[in-house]
Amino acid sequence: MIEHVYRRASQARCVGEVLVATDSPQVADAVRAFGGRAEMTSATHQSGSDRIAEVAARLDATIVVNVQGDEPLIAPAAIDAAIAPLLADRAVKIATLARRIDREADYRDQAAVKVVVRLDGRALYFSRSSVPCVRGSAAPVADAVIRKHIGLYVYRRETLLSFARLEPTPLERAEALEQLRALEHGIDIVVVDTDYDSIGVDTPEDLERVRRLFAAAPRG
Repeated sequence: MIEHVYRRASQARCVGEVLVATDSPQVADAVRAFGGRAEMTSATHQSGSDRIAEVAARLDATIVVNVQGDEPLIAPAAIDAAIAPLLADRAVKIATLARRIDREADYRDQAAVKVVVRLDGRALYFSRSSVPCVRGSAAPVADAVIRKHIGLYVYRRETLLSFARLEPTPLERAEALEQLRALEHGIDIVVVDTDYDSIGVDTPEDLERVRRLFAAAPRG
């Protein structure tokens, strides 16, 4: 699975180099076996961005992309779309992705993180709850643009390093969402709308679903 993520990320046009940050020797060996680059990190990190920051401190890169290692169907174009705001505007420090929720089950599902976006495209809040609450509506997903957060982050290197030095914040702990640490400290996150929908492999059922999608995909 990690090889699929690695190779898809490598196809993004705006990405110069791909590496895997891990505290697992087994994962590092698997990456090196297919010719990829792996960097070992501490096992004490509380979030993926904290882990990436340890590696970023050793790199010359000015922009760092955090792609989840459990999303073998990540779209290279989605990665490029998330990078674009940082290339276009030096004032943008962090960017991420979101897509419109069109299924009531996703709106109600606490595993599907929702993001509420300001009029200027910056994130207002992230939550596992059903937000925004569309008062008086029997079908909220049909009445309002409700977004599912896609957990891919693009950071300016100096912002990522500063972020990792911050202590976890109350809302971050309450929701178990690392991006709230940035918002609680007044760091804006630009949200890019996308049609891409992430499929994280967290359970055996998720893995089987991804295998079916790979089997159905056209060859060549």
